[in-house]
Amino acid sequence: MPRYWFANRLVLTLSGQRPVHTLLGHALPAAYDQLVELAPRAPLRPAGERATAPVVRRCGEYQPRHGVIEAFARIASGDRLTALAFRLELGADTRWRCAAIDLGPLA
Repeated sequence: MPRYWFANRLVLTLSGQRPVHTLLGHALPAAYDQLVELAPRAPLRPAGERATAPVVRRCGEYQPRHGVIEAFARIASGDRLTALAFRLELGADTRWRCAAIDLGPLA
């Protein structure tokens, strides 16, 4: 299931555990630009020194049409729960790529 693979990679990138370029080739240009903007802020980085690394607790999907997955993930870090939404599109080369990312309003 590509949604779990992408959810885990997005969490690693958006928590500062992996560099954004690890998703190069796995994201369409607009989504990669979003990641380049978000990654330095590490919006999913655990708060506090003793906080646990974020993990994907649940990941669901909706397929509005063939070749498109609109996915959501619940990300847990300690007692903090964050939502992550993303869109995957199947390319002509049969590879899934992230087309959009949404973390909602960021403080």
